Amino acid sequence: MLLIGTHDFSSFCAANCGIKNHVRTVMNIDVEKNHRGMIKVNVEADGFLKYMVRNIVGTLSDVGKGKLSPTGLKGIVEAKDRRWAGITAPACGLFLKEVRY
Repeated sequence: MLLIGTHDFSSFCAANCGIKNHVRTVMNIDVEKNHRGMIKVNVEADGFLKYMVRNIVGTLSDVGKGKLSPTGLKGIVEAKDRRWAGITAPACGLFLKEVRY
């Protein structure tokens, strides 16, 4: 997946996030559909920006709906502009599963 690795995730940060360094390393993103049709997204990274996961999920939703090609993710990352990414996915259903040091 094009989001795996060390990148500037400015396109996936809240518009007013106020953090100067948007570089994060995403080690893994798993997307799976369960037997009830619910889609589960797990993101493992060395840190997260405000709304980063929600914005990634919203953008991946666009890929799943055919509104965006998977290779279009590269252009979004390179743009470093929040306006290029998909909608911010709703917070309901989002939870922190684990923190590792």
